[in-house]
This record gives sequence, structure tokens and C-alpha cells, in this order.
Amino acid sequence: MKAAIYYGPEDIRCGTKDDPKIAQPHEVLVNVKATSICGSDLHLYRGALDPFMERGHSPTGHELCGEVVEIGSGITKFKPGDRVSMAYSCSCGECYMCEVDQTAHCETTQKAVYGFGIPFGDLNGTHAEAMILPHAEAHTIKVPDSISDKAALTLSCNLPSAIIANNLANIQPGENVAIIGCGPTGLMTLDIALSKSAGNVVVFDNQPYRLEIAAKKGAIPINTSQEDFKEKALSITKGRGFDKIIEVVGYPETLQMALDMIRPGGTIAAIGVFCDAEFNLVLADVFLRDISLHMNGFANVQPYMWEALRLMERGVLNPEEYFSHDFSLNNIDKAFEAFHLKTDNALKLLIKP
Repeated sequence: MKAAIYYGPEDIRCGTKDDPKIAQPHEVLVNVKATSICGSDLHLYRGALDPFMERGHSPTGHELCGEVVEIGSGITKFKPGDRVSMAYSCSCGECYMCEVDQTAHCETTQKAVYGFGIPFGDLNGTHAEAMILPHAEAHTIKVPDSISDKAALTLSCNLPSAIIANNLANIQPGENVAIIGCGPTGLMTLDIALSKSAGNVVVFDNQPYRLEIAAKKGAIPINTSQEDFKEKALSITKGRGFDKIIEVVGYPETLQMALDMIRPGGTIAAIGVFCDAEFNLVLADVFLRDISLHMNGFANVQPYMWEALRLMERGVLNPEEYFSHDFSLNNIDKAFEAFHLKTDNALKLLIKP
């Protein structure tokens, strides 16, 4: 079958893999109907996780809308023909960490992640024609007919992560809120934040087209490529800083940006995927300013998939609006390049086998 394979930094392309086959009672075989590229996949593409990947072998992709074609002998929840999505991290649903909703830290699968290299379970990825879902009943969800393939694949990562970000920030009515990063997850985070009757909601990005989308929703856009962007943002809060800041990028400089702009007693929810080994966190500053800092890039999305589905079904938000380009699996290399370079205002990409 066709599947995306990691060959090195900025070299992920379509190759061939053996057709997947069910080997365990808890497994489900699905045909991939639609997938996409997550912002965290760009860390793979740029080579930040090169030591985790086996060149010429490691598959990629962790966002899925698929159709069940075969089930293992222990599966009762699904049947062939069901349309499904799954959490990006593979969890068993029975260990201690799963029971306390820390599904990304599953003790059975040892923190396995689809399409993310050897240390994360060496699992198959969604950038393929078909794939196996181990422990499927624990982290896979049926998708109703009312939800499109495009919208459904955001259940794997983007939308539950946006819900988690808002829960961690605990935005209260009237509070001044900042969101750093206006990629697809950042924009879904914004959709939810605006529904909480926040005060001023300021968004930061260096891509004008992303800022324009956020501005049309009612946010105050600030371009981080401008030298005085911090001063401009802080003036909105009368200099005291934001009550709540959500970071959705995953770089040391964006985390530092959040620390520079949070008010004393404020809360930072950092859900970006950080790959840097170290960060100079000034403990005395965090201590003396009573800052609450939540790091949640390795998000436990499975417990929030049903809530994400409900938000879509009830029209609270529509993730489909963030898809800007379509690609075939054969052109996965072009898709990665476009997403990396933000070519032609690329936002979220639909990829079909």
C-alpha cells in the first residue's frame, strides 16, 4: 500500500509499505478516508525529532477519518463500515494512567503515538491508505453522518487540544486573554475562548492572513514581526498584563513571550509541542508574581473527543472552515512543504489517499 515515509529532515514522501493485517484481538483495520498534517508534524519535518525516526522506515500522520474494514475477535464496539476517528496517542483504557484520564501516558502502550517514531511505539501512521488501530475500543470514536470527513479528522488532536487549552486557562467573563499562535488549533482555541464572554481577546502570529481570520471573528490581531508588538499588546491591558494566556506554538521564545505578558496571579496554558531540551525559567519571577503555568503539549485528548464531537454537532464551531488546500497522498511531500512554508496562505490541508 501507499504510505508516507520519513527519509530525513524536510524529506517526507510517499512510498510503499506492506498491507496492514490484524494480529491482536483488540485491533481494528481501517481504510483512511481523510487525514491532515498537524503543527506537531512540522517538528518531524524540520528534523527536530530526527533521532526518534528511522530513515526509510518510520511512517507519519496522527489525524484520521477512516472506515472500519475488519475487526479483531475481541472488538464489540465497532463493525465493518463504521466511520471512525481516533486519538493521536494510543491508549488501552484500563491502566492506572488511563483511569485518571492521562491517556497520553498509558502504561500499557508506553506513551505510543501514531506516526511519531521509534520511542513512541513505532506505530503506523494516518498518512497511508490503511492502518491498524491497537486497543481500538479505548481511544477510537464513531463519527456520525452529520460530520464531514474534514471536520472528523480534527477529533484526533486539534479540537480536543483546543478544549484542553481553554479548560486549563479557565477563562472567566470579562478577562483579558491572549492566544499565541493562529494555526488551526489556535483558531479553534479562539472560537471557544470567544464563547466564554472574555473581555479583550488578543491573538499573536507573524502571518497576516492568519491574523485576518482571527480579526474577523472579533479578536484583536497583533503581528509579532513588528518591533513594538509587546508594548502594543500590554497597552490593551493598561500595562498590567493579560489575565490568561494560551500558547499554541511550542518554541522557547513564544513561552517567554507569554511569561513577559502575563499579569501577576495570571495563568498560562502552554499546549504547544516543545522539542527543546532546556528553557531558562526564572523561578523567582514565577514565584514572586504568583504565576500558574500549565504545560500540556503531550495532550490527553481521548477524554475530550466526545465533547469535541458535541461542539461540532451542535454548531458551536466548524473546523471545516480552516481547511485551505487539498492534496493526494502521492503528493504528501508537496503538502508538507506547503504547510511548512505557508505557501499560498496554507492553513489546514486535507490529504486523501
